[in-house]
Amino acid sequence: MTEGSFWDHPQQAQEISKKAKDIQGKIEAYEDLNTRYEDLETMVIFIEEGDSSFEKELIAGLEVLEKDIAAMKIETLLRGEYDKNNCILSIHAGTGGLDAQDWAKMLWRMYTRWCEEKNYKVKMLDLLQDPEAGIKSVTLLIEGLNAYGYLKAEKGVHRLVRISPFDSSGKRHTSFASVDVMPEIDETVEIDIKPTDLKVDTYRASGAGGQHVNKTDSAVRITHIPTGVVVQCQNERSQHSNRETAMKMLKAKLLELKELEQKEKIEDLQGEYSQIAWGSQIRSYVFNPYNLVKDHRTNAEVGNIQGVMDGDINLFINEFLKNSRDQ
Repeated sequence: MTEGSFWDHPQQAQEISKKAKDIQGKIEAYEDLNTRYEDLETMVIFIEEGDSSFEKELIAGLEVLEKDIAAMKIETLLRGEYDKNNCILSIHAGTGGLDAQDWAKMLWRMYTRWCEEKNYKVKMLDLLQDPEAGIKSVTLLIEGLNAYGYLKAEKGVHRLVRISPFDSSGKRHTSFASVDVMPEIDETVEIDIKPTDLKVDTYRASGAGGQHVNKTDSAVRITHIPTGVVVQCQNERSQHSNRETAMKMLKAKLLELKELEQKEKIEDLQGEYSQIAWGSQIRSYVFNPYNLVKDHRTNAEVGNIQGVMDGDINLFINEFLKNSRDQ
């Protein structure tokens, strides 16, 4: 980076600068752990020599250090090509009527709370609300280092069991919502998509975003005809901005499908693709007759369901990453 010709190729220079920043961040985090470990060792020496004033500080310091070391170990599992990228996360209400739509909204809140804890920025790209209750779907852009690496663990069908607040008879209901997760692809990733394979629709946006959103046909829906993949965006004021964001989403989805099917080219992909296959839930959230959240892939479970709904999902993410490493 100190070479005089470094910035002659701006795009390459930005990539190297970003990579250097990521590596520097990892080095600093590791060095911080080492420094804190040495400080705790010094406290142990003082305690062994009879100075008990450091005992509480030592115990508290050990607990925090153990937690941070565990977090760094998990981070080392994020080795995928796009794990460090931002994440596009979509939630879709499934079978279950108003209960399912309410469940989709609850999941939206859960992920938003988790992002706040991680200091990730959340931007809404698309929202389809229901006038009665909940949401039919929402698409979020989650910005932060390793956002996709962590949240790829959440892809799948999420099942809710509870006493329905919408049923006057007080019966227990089962509802479903699907979560789809894609990495945000930057401009350096080239994907050849034929313009003739795209169907672009514009429509008037609805929901959050202010009155200006509803005055013009600024929302954009793009369908990739060969595969049936549909993406849409209505967050921005201009149709151009929404189209640009929708194309990013489409590229990410097609790249994911291409790699999943191990195809060389996008045009080799054919057939209708649903968001996620129903009936293959990855996790169950039981509010009644007992409290339990259980991940069916790793068998990780926790009884503090309110904590989970408030965004404490790290146990499930970490176990998924550990399990993926072992496979």
